[in-house]
Amino acid sequence: MKALIAMSGGVDSSVAAKLMKDKGYECIGATMRLYDREDDELYASGAKLTDTSVDGDTGGSCAYRKDCRTCCSEGDVADARAVAGKLDMLFHTLNYKDEFKEKVIDKFTDSYERGITPNPCIDCNRYLKFDILLKKARELGCEKVVTGHYARIEQSPDGSYLLKKATDPDKDQSYVLYMLTQEQLSHIEFPLGDMCKSDTRQIADREAFVNSDKPDSQDICFVPDGDYGAVICRYTGRDYKEGDFADKDGNVLGRHRGIIYYTLGQRKGLGISADRPLYVTGIDVKNNRVILGDNEDLFAREAEFNDINWISGEEPDCGKQYFAKARYRQKEQPGHLKKMDDETYVFIFDEPQRAITPGQSLVVYDGDIVVGGGTIIGYEGDMNKTRI
Repeated sequence: MKALIAMSGGVDSSVAAKLMKDKGYECIGATMRLYDREDDELYASGAKLTDTSVDGDTGGSCAYRKDCRTCCSEGDVADARAVAGKLDMLFHTLNYKDEFKEKVIDKFTDSYERGITPNPCIDCNRYLKFDILLKKARELGCEKVVTGHYARIEQSPDGSYLLKKATDPDKDQSYVLYMLTQEQLSHIEFPLGDMCKSDTRQIADREAFVNSDKPDSQDICFVPDGDYGAVICRYTGRDYKEGDFADKDGNVLGRHRGIIYYTLGQRKGLGISADRPLYVTGIDVKNNRVILGDNEDLFAREAEFNDINWISGEEPDCGKQYFAKARYRQKEQPGHLKKMDDETYVFIFDEPQRAITPGQSLVVYDGDIVVGGGTIIGYEGDMNKTRI
């Protein structure tokens, strides 16, 4: 059997390749070129990037920078190529920059312009890793697409597939995989799902991979310095109007730089003085206002979401208790589901949750099984949402 290994240049995907080779698969490595820092001006001008592919190139040496915490750099490609060569794998570099711009970066900038905080890593998984790359795998005659995600896939006695949390709760990445379908799960493998990061590092050290001590990527690849606002301005070529900071009663507290620079729960970078800590508690896009309030103003019990994927293909039982998380680093919290219509659900938490943020994903769990989820469109008390 053949497997296409999505190789980011990091240690996780490198070890995933090694494990699949050990299982007897004929493995092909593939690194997706999604973004280069030197492409900033091209993206901003709307220039079309030319597709390229390099096949069978297995040379190279370690080229990562230890202070770089993103992926998609030239060094990452070199590291992936070097590991593929060491494992005697054919290696492809696949240019999907145009697709990445359309599906991820354009959505990212549009969301911030509408006062929404997106999760581009989820969109990258959804549209690139497990859609476009899966199609490429089929073209290459591969039965599996393999990544270094920490999550598990199991097949039920009835033949259906379950997506489950990783064994190591500190590394679990199931939250960013909730959009996977039964068809996709049947062609995906996560070899690291039962492992701890220390086990992964140990294998990489033993194999003398060039990236064995490479740090994990943490930042969004096209926002390497964390300055979202600067990236959005660069991509759109637009200046964003200043507006008022106001409290929930409409009293003006100061001036903001533009709504793209703010997200729910933010405290730092407001640039105003007050007699107590203030937080962003709402973004009034219509009136170009950023609403400030106290920490307690950020808590709500209800999260409304749409763009839903139920992994089993069937709607969940709204009469039972589930657990959910409204952001990646949050621990799952108990509550129950309420169906609003065919496209919209509300998750009602047992206890109020802080900063339920439109644009982020609401992911539902039944124990360690991922039931599914969707994109948050509103929360209890949201000024931009008319509640039912």
